[in-house]
Order: sequence, then structure tokens, then C-alpha cells
Amino acid sequence: MLFFELLHYAGAGAAAVYSIDLVKTRMQNQRGSLAGEIMYRNSFHCFAKVVRGEGFFGLYRGLLPQLMGVSPEKAIKLAANFTMRDLLTSKDGNLPLWKECIAGGSGGACQVIFTNPLEIVKIRLQVAGEMTEGTRTGAIGVIKELGFSGLYKGASACFLRDIPFSAIYFPVYAHMKTYLADEDGYNGAVSLVGAAMIAGVPAAGLLTPADVIKTRLQVKARSGQQTYNGLIDCAKKIYKNEGAKAFWKGAGDLLHTLV
Repeated sequence: MLFFELLHYAGAGAAAVYSIDLVKTRMQNQRGSLAGEIMYRNSFHCFAKVVRGEGFFGLYRGLLPQLMGVSPEKAIKLAANFTMRDLLTSKDGNLPLWKECIAGGSGGACQVIFTNPLEIVKIRLQVAGEMTEGTRTGAIGVIKELGFSGLYKGASACFLRDIPFSAIYFPVYAHMKTYLADEDGYNGAVSLVGAAMIAGVPAAGLLTPADVIKTRLQVKARSGQQTYNGLIDCAKKIYKNEGAKAFWKGAGDLLHTLV
């Protein structure tokens, strides 16, 4: 029952933080370092500019595909983690930390099969509002344009983000849940939310560079924008043209979204 309750709340949570996620994506995709190339000064400016130029609902562009995909995505990750934890637990009930990390990382790896297509469609819709020329397309148009193989563009960066994220998140969450439980071992809503927030901070914060690279690889570059040929090429060009600081674009927004 708890498993299905978590999936239910995952959809509600995704909708609640979606506007922050859109701002995060646009900040990460900002490819210039010169004043004339910068569209948004910071996250607050981005938020205000979207509302002013695209209306309030512009903050929720691409929400429907996200809502359709978030529950299956979480189901795959949770099921894989729970299954691996059971398999790696010894007969005396012992599960070392390194095995917890393997179980969590396995969940992250499995979810990429479903996450990457969802992410690339969502991200392309999120930045579509920046277009000043041409026709803005919807989710079906993005899928038709990409084709099946195109839906897995940037998958290497997705693996780079999701495997370490889950390897950090699930063990920290499990230990914090135990730590925050009451004397009878019971966790109320407050302790569960607290454990999730504590686990999310290091998991999301440390993986921001991988998320920036994934965003750059999955967004369709506009005319005149820097293009990238794979994960390594993307990382090198970001560092060369924008400096190390660019790898942390949208870090605060990412923490709010994932925590």
C-alpha cells in the first residue's frame, strides 16, 4: 500500500514543483557568458520574464508528459531498489552501506530506460517558449521529430546523473528514516518528509554538473547557439567557454525540485 501511495504523491509533487523545474532548465540551457547573450540574470528574473512574456501557464509548458511519466518512472526506480536490497541482504539481515549504494544505483540505472524519453520531451517543451520564430510544437511533434533513437539522446549524461543520485539518495534516506523514527520505530509524515529532504540535498547538489550537461545535450540548439557532440565534448566546451561556474547553473532550483 505504501508503494502505491508514494507513486500517487509523486505525481502531485511533480506538479507542485514544475514551475521551478522549468526555470532550472532555462537557466541551465543559457549558453552564453557575455552580457548580450544572457537572457536571464538569475532564477527570479527568469521566473518573472516567463510570466510576463508567456503568461502564468507558460511556467507549466510540458507538464502533461511529465505527469504521465512520473509514476511509471518512480515505480521502476523504487521496485529495482527494493528488489536489489532484498537480494543483497544477508541471511542475518545485514546490508552493508556499499551494498545499499549498489541497490540504489541499480534503481537509478533502470529508470533511465523510461526517464530519458520523458526528460528530452519535457525539456524541449520547456524551452519552446523562448522561440521567437517558427511554429511551437507539442509533445507529439517532438516525438515525431526525434524518432525512437532520438528519444535516447543524452542518455549517457542521464546515466551519469541518475545512477550516482540514487546510490546516494536511497541509503541516506533509509538511515535518516531510521534515525528520525519514534521510540516504537514508527515514521510519521513529518519524519518521512524530513528524511527525504535530507537525502535529497547531497544527492541533487552533487549531481548538478551532470544535469547541466544532460540539459545541453537534449535541448535542440537554436541558430547561432553552441552545439555539442557527446558528453565529453559538451563538458569541455562548457568549461572552455563559460568556466567551471556554469556547471552549477540552476543548482538551487534543482535542489528545490528534487528535494
